[in-house]
Amino acid sequence: MAVKIRMTRMGRRHRPFYRINAVESRTPRDGRILEKLGHYDPIEKDASKQVVLNTERVQYWLGQGAITSDTVAQILKRHGIACPRYEEKLKRRQRALEIARKAGRPFTKAEKEAANKPAEEPKS
Repeated sequence: MAVKIRMTRMGRRHRPFYRINAVESRTPRDGRILEKLGHYDPIEKDASKQVVLNTERVQYWLGQGAITSDTVAQILKRHGIACPRYEEKLKRRQRALEIARKAGRPFTKAEKEAANKPAEEPKS
């Protein structure tokens, strides 16, 4: 069973609130959870109340091989919890960026749009 640590959207319209859960990877976003690990309130003004985590349980699930979503990995990184798979992903992306720069190819969406824009203008 592959376990992921990801968020479930709660709250009402225009007032989101997210629970950080350990879930089986095949379940839908709001499906059955294995364990509630904390919550995240993006609208909360006080930074200390914005994210509440049970760090012991998060560490346990990461030790069991759970994979975090990108957003959850960023939240955990801000709280000093390392997510090895996310860090590997960032390293791979940085390496791909360096290779693209050396080859002179556009890498980001903005670079691709900028490269296509001059090609379209002379047709007018």
